[in-house]
Amino acid sequence: LFPVFRCSGVEHFILEVIDRLPDLEMVVNVRDYPQVPTWVQPTLPVFSFSKTADYQDIMYPAWTFWEGGPAVWPIYPTGLGRWDLMRDDLKKSAAQWPWKKKESRGFFRGSRTSPERDPLIVLSREAPDLVDAEYTKNQAWKSERDTLGRPPAKEIPLVNHCKYKYLFNFRGVAASFRFKHLFLCGSLVFHVGDEWQEFFYPQLKPWVHYIPVKQDLSDVRELLQFVKENDAIAQEIATRGNEFILNHLRMQDVSCYWERLLTEFSRLLTYKPKLKNNYNQIVHKASKTELWYFNFDRFFFFVFFWICLL
Repeated sequence: LFPVFRCSGVEHFILEVIDRLPDLEMVVNVRDYPQVPTWVQPTLPVFSFSKTADYQDIMYPAWTFWEGGPAVWPIYPTGLGRWDLMRDDLKKSAAQWPWKKKESRGFFRGSRTSPERDPLIVLSREAPDLVDAEYTKNQAWKSERDTLGRPPAKEIPLVNHCKYKYLFNFRGVAASFRFKHLFLCGSLVFHVGDEWQEFFYPQLKPWVHYIPVKQDLSDVRELLQFVKENDAIAQEIATRGNEFILNHLRMQDVSCYWERLLTEFSRLLTYKPKLKNNYNQIVHKASKTELWYFNFDRFFFFVFFWICLL
């Protein structure tokens, strides 16, 4: 089901701004992974939601701002849901858990998408006073080997993360969809690794808005001890991160980014897009590539969606 959510999440923002855009053609990738490695020449203009420095894709705001995202059964069966609604829920939860009431421990709940997360789970078992971190079950779970030798933990809604001072963010298959949500708890975000990016990441600065953690987590115990011993500094960083997301990652900011992104992209085209007579609209079918056309008076879009195979 989630490829449908991904396409409609992109479509929502395009349709919001389409009447203010010139004619253009573009290729939109809705797979998790970017599609244009740096060695590909000539460079292909493909839009992807996330990438690393090894790819040349153009980043766009992910479909998850409107719908979709990782499904977490049973709490988020169709994904995390609309960003504006989740913002409201998390702000309410943050108000119930001001800094002085929060528990001074790290916290993480998530599936074992990557063994990179293992050191935090191990640390939690060795030093539960520092961090509460456990693996939950995902679709690939087969036995307790997939949750590091213990039964899978119960899934915890994001609003319940707000009771902890220190929240951990890891990459998933690509960039983590939960990253922006964690800031809204008013907690201090520990961001592990910096390889994967989304369009807004460059504006967030380490030690200004969040705590950077090495990808192998070799410094995680030291960092947790530091923030516990320097509570005022930790709160200042948490506040700056929270305010940045609240003030600069609103739904209107996402729509604005889409409009500016596509407007600037259209200026790079060296030809005038035209609707060809042999183009056919393809109705969505699972595991198929689909061509969607939006023709509003003189405005025309050719959007090529790459559907992630289930």
